[in-house]
Amino acid sequence: MADLTKQTPDPARPEAIKAVPVRHPGRWVAVAVIAVLTAMFVNMLVTNKQFQWSFLVDNAFRPNIIRGVWTTIALTVLAMLIGVLSGVVLAVMRLSDNPVLSGVAWLYTWFFRAVPRLVLAILFGNMGILYAKYHVGGVPFAGPLGDLMGVDIDGTLFTLDARTLLTGFMAGLLALALSEAAYMAEIVRAGILSVDPGQEEAAGALGMSRFQTMRRIILPQAMRVIVPPTGNETIAMLKDTSLVAYVPVSNELFFQLQAVGSRTFNVFPMLVAACIWYLILTSFLLVGQFFIERHFSRGAEVTREKRAGLRLLGFGGGGGGAA
Repeated sequence: MADLTKQTPDPARPEAIKAVPVRHPGRWVAVAVIAVLTAMFVNMLVTNKQFQWSFLVDNAFRPNIIRGVWTTIALTVLAMLIGVLSGVVLAVMRLSDNPVLSGVAWLYTWFFRAVPRLVLAILFGNMGILYAKYHVGGVPFAGPLGDLMGVDIDGTLFTLDARTLLTGFMAGLLALALSEAAYMAEIVRAGILSVDPGQEEAAGALGMSRFQTMRRIILPQAMRVIVPPTGNETIAMLKDTSLVAYVPVSNELFFQLQAVGSRTFNVFPMLVAACIWYLILTSFLLVGQFFIERHFSRGAEVTREKRAGLRLLGFGGGGGGAA
């Protein structure tokens, strides 16, 4: 008689798989190397007396340095505001069917993307050499026309002195803002081109003007493409404000830190202080960029989630239908 207590294995049922996790020895080697390099870097920061941390802390947060920080922030905000608004106008001009507007926008972006910002800052700082005074109003080419006709033609409303108008701050701001406008024009143009042309056609069918279509339909959808590179441009602008120290703008952060280093003959600690200040300011911008990007990508995230769900159900590209 067969032993009923002894169970025979079911040949139709597979045995349980004993999963063995894949080992990654290379990861542990990389972790060990990074840990050693980090320890060496921290040891250098602590043991090397040339950093002079006490001197750095005593001088990197003085009132003149704080004023320099506010000047840097003001330059960044104003330059980006002017650059973004001008970039939108230039992008629309570049996409215009009018060859004159498109050509002018192309020439602008070509010039200001080609010339370094440091060169532009110094150039605007020395514009007084070209014109000592700026005349507002009057008749164009009044001097040559008056000489030709033998009369004195002067319809100038008022005159501005170049030294009063183009201060160091204004010269640096113009150089940064006009250069930024050229880069923002290309960013905005790419964002506009990323929107489905059918959106503009649908808006036109509803009777919306071109301005209304651009403001209410095209630009809101293009923001998802425009915002990430604009955030990068803002961070780059924050760092590029250090260039106006060569105009010079004496109340700017980098200029003030350099002045402390030159006056005390401790240049290196002040350069480290500059790195720390720019790291702090950039970190705030990165946090702001994260939340702004998340705000403008809400619709895209929902779309990606829906597509992922359809793929799991067997629909969509690359997925097979249900059996």
